[in-house]
Amino acid sequence: MDTDRRQLSIYRPESGDPMGLPLSGNTVHAGFPSPAEDYSEGTLDLNRLVVRHPEATFFARVEGDSMKDEGIGEGDILVVDKAVAPYDGCLAVACVDGEFTLKRVRMEPGRILLVPANPRYRVVEITPENEFSVWGVVRYVVKKV
Repeated sequence: MDTDRRQLSIYRPESGDPMGLPLSGNTVHAGFPSPAEDYSEGTLDLNRLVVRHPEATFFARVEGDSMKDEGIGEGDILVVDKAVAPYDGCLAVACVDGEFTLKRVRMEPGRILLVPANPRYRVVEITPENEFSVWGVVRYVVKKV
């Protein structure tokens, strides 16, 4: 089984003029359709919605399928916040021996595990021999459909 460690394509969010997109005043139902009203409630700037710490936030494009069972796939965009301290159970971009990987972080007494969401990949136990850091915590996933 592979560890699926890869290089990530990393981008900074635009910090220029806000780009407000129309926001519908209605919710979108995932069940049976309901009559829709045709009006906007205002605007929504996605950067303002997903970026809490502009100087510490990056976007990364997902490569690979190690997190597919959590619904994260090839081409999805991660919103990664380096200002958020990693915690047990967080989804994080980690750097292991110079390579980036996206995994669920499990902190157990005396050890750290990086857990994939695909049975084809093995759990990575971080040892003292590893050069390791949590590069940032994933705050949002923008899906490619």
